[in-house]
Amino acid sequence: MATIKIKQIKSRNNRPIDQKRTLDSLGLHRINSVVEHEDTPSLRGMIRKVQHLVEVIDPAPWRASRRRAPAPPSRRWKGASRPAPRRSRGRRR
Repeated sequence: MATIKIKQIKSRNNRPIDQKRTLDSLGLHRINSVVEHEDTPSLRGMIRKVQHLVEVIDPAPWRASRRRAPAPPSRRWKGASRPAPRRSRGRRR
């Protein structure tokens, strides 16, 4: 099977315990640490669980990066239909 390199790019501080345990099981203990694992369905599930904390370095079978694709044009705000910004009511007491 192919191997995947995984790099931790964000801190595990203030994360739920299940995400910390997933990082431990992946072998990632600090930021910028890199591990290499066999590509299995269970490994992909673990990566998906902490995808906001890790980056796949050699994503040959992975098309998407860790960032989300932009919304389609029909779901974006359009000129006049965008809500007006809130106005300040002055100093609150």
